[in-house]
Amino acid sequence: MDWFAAPDYWLSRLLVQRLLAGLYLIGFIAAAAQFRALIGADGMLPVPRFTARVPFRQAPGIFHLHYSDRFFAAVAWSGAALSAAVAAGLGDAVPLWASILLWAALWLLYLSIVNVGQTWYSFGWESLLLEAGSLAVFLGNADTAPPTPVLWLMRWLVFRVEFGAGLIKLRGDSCWRDLTCLRYHHETQPMPGPLSWFFHHLPDPLHRVEVAANHLVQLVVPIGLLLPQPVASYAACAVVATQLWLIASGNFAWLNWLTVVLALAAVEPARLGLPGHAHDFPGAPVWYQALVTAVTAAVLVLSYWPVRNMLSRGQVMNRSFNRLHLVNTYGAFGSVNRLRQEVVVEGTDEAVLTPHTVWHEYGFKGKPGDVRRLPRQYAPYHLRLDWLMWFAGISPAYARPWFLPFVARLLTGDRATLRLLRHNPFPDAPPTHVRATLYLYRFTGWRELRETGAWWHRTALHEYLAPVDLPTLGRAGFRPPLGRRARGVRDVPLDRLRRPRPPRAEPPGRRSGDRHGEQPGEQPGDQSDRPSGHPYGPRPDHPGGPPE
Repeated sequence: MDWFAAPDYWLSRLLVQRLLAGLYLIGFIAAAAQFRALIGADGMLPVPRFTARVPFRQAPGIFHLHYSDRFFAAVAWSGAALSAAVAAGLGDAVPLWASILLWAALWLLYLSIVNVGQTWYSFGWESLLLEAGSLAVFLGNADTAPPTPVLWLMRWLVFRVEFGAGLIKLRGDSCWRDLTCLRYHHETQPMPGPLSWFFHHLPDPLHRVEVAANHLVQLVVPIGLLLPQPVASYAACAVVATQLWLIASGNFAWLNWLTVVLALAAVEPARLGLPGHAHDFPGAPVWYQALVTAVTAAVLVLSYWPVRNMLSRGQVMNRSFNRLHLVNTYGAFGSVNRLRQEVVVEGTDEAVLTPHTVWHEYGFKGKPGDVRRLPRQYAPYHLRLDWLMWFAGISPAYARPWFLPFVARLLTGDRATLRLLRHNPFPDAPPTHVRATLYLYRFTGWRELRETGAWWHRTALHEYLAPVDLPTLGRAGFRPPLGRRARGVRDVPLDRLRRPRPPRAEPPGRRSGDRHGEQPGEQPGDQSDRPSGHPYGPRPDHPGGPPE
């Protein structure tokens, strides 16, 4: 069947498969490195507790059959090893049927992780990776020419990612329609990167050009992906260029990188002066053609739900319509915050709190904290705790399931939790009390940066969590993790502890533990308490997702 094979796309398929396997590798490594504190047996949202109340049919995966931290680690590291092997070319070194099984195994392992990840895995790019991975199962290998239907399904996926994001913007925040959103976005995005400060300080007319170009690329260019060549190749190049711009401007895990990879499926290499197919491929087996045809028909049927959603006035973003994360709907930044609120977590080793108690701040890897620290580049790696801390600043209700368990682990010096942080101010023994304060952050200007060396200016708004100790959390029902106390942890008798009380009112100027630029200020205007309306926020249908 000549219509089935697309030999001229061999290089596009090669790049898509190798790069997609690389993104799988990052996802599995992130899971292995972070799961114990987040969803481990003694984690903030333990998998065993989740599987006990959520049936298999709502969250299918292998961890419903068995769970232990060792088993999860084995699954994550096995996925990482398999991803690395596929990225190195294992899929092309085995028969076609074996290549299909390799990609199916990657998809199944990551699906199992996502479906027990709860809030920590409720981001749109998790579904995007799974949907892309499900299509990669049927891309074939060096034994066959790239199958035309699967290449078109990948174009269709990129179309839904881009067009859905464009529609949600036009229907959402008014700043997208008056071209002013990027006055705020670079400063208030979830995790700024090292260039975000500079993007924020671009001239306002250029910010308007950015927004207008975004509308063009997300609402007009995607149509070109569904047109014949060479239009599809040029449209894909436009998508790639804009995604690289987004990669430079912030940290969005593997979202932008994965969109780049998928867009390559629409590129016909010869149109860009790249080499054509190196050899003649043998005809595809009949069973393989039948399998690809059946999968294509299934995707077209399942596309009814995302298409209906995109055409609806009540469009939602990042929704999975089935528990296998097949053929989802996507979208990003339907609303843009005008102000940046950050939760700053501090501890003290003083047994008795007084107005003169000195508090020391915990440092996060990607979340803004120290005003003199330039934001770092972490994407495509995903710092899940740092991302959820951004949502905590927007909506305390959203942080309710996991924030106090997080505090309890700081109070016990839990090693798995401390590994998620950049700086632990209590290396020898855990703190006696922990508190949290809500701050307003803004980027400094050029002059302020030169004079102070600070990239941020922050203003204390109000208490987020009153000082708490382990006995207080124990009475509230939040027990510390068992079996992993850090060296030097000590039990403080109850009679030596006073009841926690809120921090004293602070006069203007510096206080104990403060850094440059921290002054008391006024409460900003009320912000939305709906985290699911924010960029790649939690999917409403995700088991264990956000409170409504």
